[in-house]
Amino acid sequence: MSENTDSQYLMLKRTVSATLAVWICSLVFVAAVAAQDPAPQRSSDRPNIVLIMADDMGFECIGANGALDYQTPNIDRIANEGLRFEHCYSQPICTPSRVKLMTGMTNKRNYVKFGTLDRKQTTFAHLLKSAGYRTCIAGKWQLGSELDSPQHFGFEESLLWQHTRGRMDSQKRDTRYPNPRLERNGTEENYDEGEFSSDLFAYFLCDFMETNRDQPFLAYYPMALVHCPFCPTPDSEDWDPTSHGSKTYKGQPEHFGDMVAYVDKIVGRIDRKLGELGIRENTLLIFTGDNGTDKPIVTQTRFGEVVGAKGEMVDAGNHVTCIAKWPSVIQPGRVTSQIIDFSDFLPTMCEVAGAEVPAKLPIDGQSFLPVLGGTEGQGRESMFMWYERNGRPKKAREFARNQRYKLYGDGSFFDVEMDRNEKAPLQSLTDDQKAVRSKLQAKIDSFADIIPPQAR
Repeated sequence: MSENTDSQYLMLKRTVSATLAVWICSLVFVAAVAAQDPAPQRSSDRPNIVLIMADDMGFECIGANGALDYQTPNIDRIANEGLRFEHCYSQPICTPSRVKLMTGMTNKRNYVKFGTLDRKQTTFAHLLKSAGYRTCIAGKWQLGSELDSPQHFGFEESLLWQHTRGRMDSQKRDTRYPNPRLERNGTEENYDEGEFSSDLFAYFLCDFMETNRDQPFLAYYPMALVHCPFCPTPDSEDWDPTSHGSKTYKGQPEHFGDMVAYVDKIVGRIDRKLGELGIRENTLLIFTGDNGTDKPIVTQTRFGEVVGAKGEMVDAGNHVTCIAKWPSVIQPGRVTSQIIDFSDFLPTMCEVAGAEVPAKLPIDGQSFLPVLGGTEGQGRESMFMWYERNGRPKKAREFARNQRYKLYGDGSFFDVEMDRNEKAPLQSLTDDQKAVRSKLQAKIDSFADIIPPQAR
């Protein structure tokens, strides 16, 4: 790392440390005042964090990433006002991605089965709550049906779909979009006056942010959109406010573009709300996706046609958007080739918040706070993925990759930049490719001694 890079990172660390020092001093002052005045006092010096994650919306769906088929003006604007990652990688489907994102660990350490987060796990909500943050989640849960599940994992407030109830009602209609069936802090709420779940989740989050504007908060929005069934939104010409959901699993793929547009509308609404509350400068907003686009969807982009590959290990199955806006820290209009994966979100959020990550936690992620602050080249050189939908070790596949090359556990080696669909593994390697392959093999080997939960 160059002297200039070192100095940039040191400057960022000093800025974060100074902010935390001010916060600590303010707590001391507040405690002294509280002894004389019982009125509650709050500190807003530490940054708020808003994390929005679209469902089944791959990298290629955003205009700023090269999409030609969809309009995403709000997300594109946020990218222009902040930082856009070209290389962010999730897991191939939703629950594995959520577990990795929330715990900072490879699935090989702690993934149990689809629809479940092991209740012994520690999440970023736990750690930020312990550091004095108010915590909230709204959107899709799918991490355990226990009544206290969201609160057990650190979220004080919740409005969720697929918490204690399944995705379909007694008439086999999907319940996630028009007139949805939700649960507010574990209490069932059924809607039947033309409501759309994405609006309800966004209003819930915006109310939470307004209520807690004078103290640091975490607002996490794992969206239901754009997961199938593909259906009209309130902005679609054929929107039906009396509908109670699709009876077919996939729905109508022609509505996918409208659903992408509605994601963009919701993201813009939340960003504007932060401005209206006067807390935009000191709020880190991150937008990402939980995995690649579903398979019926084909998208035209500036870099070619992308066929949705949700559930697969190829690039289109786990290459996702990551855009971050934090006006007081991130210089606008930046694009980075730094590689990150979902295990990196927990340590990043904790470093941003000044929250301690207990030494006993075997965190696999690395903080990308230096990248947010403008320091390039310091983070990870590669990432590792272990994946099986239900956590079965004998059926799991694994790979390591950098920005260009990918090596699977079976030895298959691909130049993903030149072969996005991985049709032709490399055979005769250059010296440079041999060096990369060796590094990626070392990455895979570094996880070899981890025993998956189902094999213990």
